[in-house]
Amino acid sequence: MNLQPYLNFTKQLAYRAGRITLSYFNKGIQADFKADESPVTAADRAAEEFIRGEIEKSYPTHAIVGEEFGEKAGSGNPFRWIVDPIDGTKSFIRGVPMYSVLIALEVEGVVRASAVCFPALDELLYAADGLGAWNNGRRVHVSEVSNLKEAVFTFTSWSGFCTRKRLDVFEQLHKECFFCRGWSDAYGYFLVATGRAEINLDPAIKIWDVAPFPVIMREAGGFFGSWEGKEGHAFGEGLAVNAALRSRVLKLTRSKKTATKKR
Repeated sequence: MNLQPYLNFTKQLAYRAGRITLSYFNKGIQADFKADESPVTAADRAAEEFIRGEIEKSYPTHAIVGEEFGEKAGSGNPFRWIVDPIDGTKSFIRGVPMYSVLIALEVEGVVRASAVCFPALDELLYAADGLGAWNNGRRVHVSEVSNLKEAVFTFTSWSGFCTRKRLDVFEQLHKECFFCRGWSDAYGYFLVATGRAEINLDPAIKIWDVAPFPVIMREAGGFFGSWEGKEGHAFGEGLAVNAALRSRVLKLTRSKKTATKKR
């Protein structure tokens, strides 16, 4: 399969949707709250409507699932687009520039091409199988740090570790790593893919929160998947890590999870 046309489409679409979000950013936008108490704004809706409309025009038989407007079935083919129009809406409504637009193309359940745009930071990260991982036109790779004492550990929410009873993992990494920061949402995964951090953990996620990252991390030389070590975006949790620390971090997350189940 020639993925280059899909990658070109995906990165251009993420960039254009990002420009839409910027027209609302830092303008005092108000949020509504969904049933799960997460915020949503006119910018989220406008960006997703645009993305879905462009996909439907270019690939009318493909399935689409998005955070704001749910799932549209395809016509029996293996292609599905996964969309988060604004990942980090809480940051967005407070004028914090670390929010992003996430678009991924899944083929038979495996993400094969994706793009992540940070509009307010002017950063565009993208990848496709066999075509490398790129940020603003430059090839990116995970770091070669192999010692936790030199590693940077990032996360989205401390409360998530508490809710999922995985605070022991957080505390262990906080203790062993060089330093720990709450660089949130997709930005933490971006830092791992570009070699600026080594580990990012989320104990609870939805597929649209992380769908771009399996292929990005593969092409950048790292790993994205479950805390059990299964690659992919559909496990309800997220782990991104460089290759050098993968076995060490998985030993920690697996052992802590086993201990939690036994209690």
